[in-house]
Amino acid sequence: MALATLVAASAAWTPANAAENPPPSQRDWQNKIAQVPQPTKGCFTADYPDLTWHPATCAAAPNLPQPPRHGARPLVVGNGDDVAAQVPSGFISTAIGSFDSVVNVSSESGPIGNAGPAVANAYTLQMNTNFFASTACAGSPNAGCQGWEQFVYANDGSSGVAFIQYWLIKYNAACPGGVGWNQFSFTGSTDIYCWKNNTGGAVAVPNQPITNLANLSLTGDVGGGGDSVTLFDGSTAYSKVGDNAVNAAAGWTTAEFNVFGYGGNSLGGGTASFNSGAALTVRTRTIYGGTAAPLCVATGFTAEKNNLSFGTPAPMPTSPGPAMMFVEDTVGGASMNCAAASTIGDVHAHTVAGLAYDFQAVGDFELAQVGPDFEVQARHVSGAPTWPDASVNQAIGTRMGNTTVTVCSGPRLVVDGRGVRLPEGRTISLASGVDVTLAGGVYIVTDASGNSVRVTPQPGYLDVAVGVGTWPTKVRGLLGNPDNNVKLLEASDGTVFSVPLSFYDLYQRFGDSWRVKPAYSLLAPCGTKVEESNPKKPFFANDLEPNIRERALYTCRQAGVPYAWLGACTLDVAVLGGKAAATYVGKPPPVLDGNGNK
Repeated sequence: MALATLVAASAAWTPANAAENPPPSQRDWQNKIAQVPQPTKGCFTADYPDLTWHPATCAAAPNLPQPPRHGARPLVVGNGDDVAAQVPSGFISTAIGSFDSVVNVSSESGPIGNAGPAVANAYTLQMNTNFFASTACAGSPNAGCQGWEQFVYANDGSSGVAFIQYWLIKYNAACPGGVGWNQFSFTGSTDIYCWKNNTGGAVAVPNQPITNLANLSLTGDVGGGGDSVTLFDGSTAYSKVGDNAVNAAAGWTTAEFNVFGYGGNSLGGGTASFNSGAALTVRTRTIYGGTAAPLCVATGFTAEKNNLSFGTPAPMPTSPGPAMMFVEDTVGGASMNCAAASTIGDVHAHTVAGLAYDFQAVGDFELAQVGPDFEVQARHVSGAPTWPDASVNQAIGTRMGNTTVTVCSGPRLVVDGRGVRLPEGRTISLASGVDVTLAGGVYIVTDASGNSVRVTPQPGYLDVAVGVGTWPTKVRGLLGNPDNNVKLLEASDGTVFSVPLSFYDLYQRFGDSWRVKPAYSLLAPCGTKVEESNPKKPFFANDLEPNIRERALYTCRQAGVPYAWLGACTLDVAVLGGKAAATYVGKPPPVLDGNGNK
């Protein structure tokens, strides 16, 4: 049957019929050949545009674990801080990872196995499954044991190999004997993991320097009763058939693809370090039997990392699909999230759907509610007497599950009702899965679902950015839009308003509906006396005294603030000072200006 399939497939294009039937594009060919079954177990290659596998040399796979995530999430890509594609139904049979754009990448280096000196062009490409219930855990005493599969291309700086690595997560007993499992534990942990590479070695691949990254693509396939990994360097495919050791076909729903460090050890995963200014646009395509776009989930599974962080725009489903694409770079500085919203300065709201509008009411407000386990609140205080119709954030509170974290002006950090002194550069990892980090003076709170809150203390006020761990999803509050429609806002009672709202509707109906009652406040650690008021009139940059407005506008332009944010920046600089302009530098424009371009 496999031979018949190969023959039929290879007959799809030959030079003889090229005139009436031109060859497929390289991308289409890669997608097709990755799903053509290999005739036997072993190593194979194929060359564009042929759809026939040919036997190839097998080499030894590196005897190194590529460990699962462990410990606190970093502020760079990897060890749980990543973006993955989750299919809306069924199971993934094939996932394809590639790079739509590789910009300013001139060098990369990293240690082998998270130890020793950095080696130029040492990295891995990984297509990782989620953790899932597996029959391979049958011998484990731990009911929470899970299977995990990694499709890996490993480049050690002089040569490359593609192979599959299998894991039993928290097997917590002696690993199954006689079938090649290796025992593994993280330093300081009593949990026992089991890992092994596929039998028969790895398919040999010529050295791929990091400058060739744009031409590389990695595919993991678990369809047809088996599994295989395929690395493409453009016109050549290198494939290795696996052992189907954890039965991923019955549990693969989420795919993580990225470039990472070369292996790890009991201390964690290694890091692939790129040159300054490097930027990648990563695409993860899923094949699962449907055509709907995947969900974006802000999570990752491998412990390996790179030194990039998330840039803009936020991850979005993109064609050809079903697929998801996102940006990572050395200057991104963003926490992992699948949709982002923010309130900055004197308060300029930017919703998850991309609506920008000014909201100058005073009091405690619900910024975002996402399901039963994630919400964010803010306390707005008046700019009176100088600016009576403006307000700024003075406190931010979030609830993630049963954990509450509040940042008061000062700044002062309160976790679950207790004051905490968090040194710069340190992370608190709570039993609930919530991490609280102070980095560069910014408080970053994340949960196991990828939701995040980023609080940036400024002189006299706080900026806040809210990241949603799964997208699309329903977000309610000042930063939500019903049905994620950028042209609509929704009151807490379900009343829907079209944008722009009248001044009365914005404050008396929409805004007042999202005031937080004292019994439900997350902001009490910052004080229980809360003033409540609404502005008497709109307050935009055009309402400033002309000389004040022109000086502030000049400051914003000199800072390089994008045109779309000049109005908000001008108002902030006038009210809060010149340093407020920095917040808007490089900020992507809103999808819609809800202020009517005032």
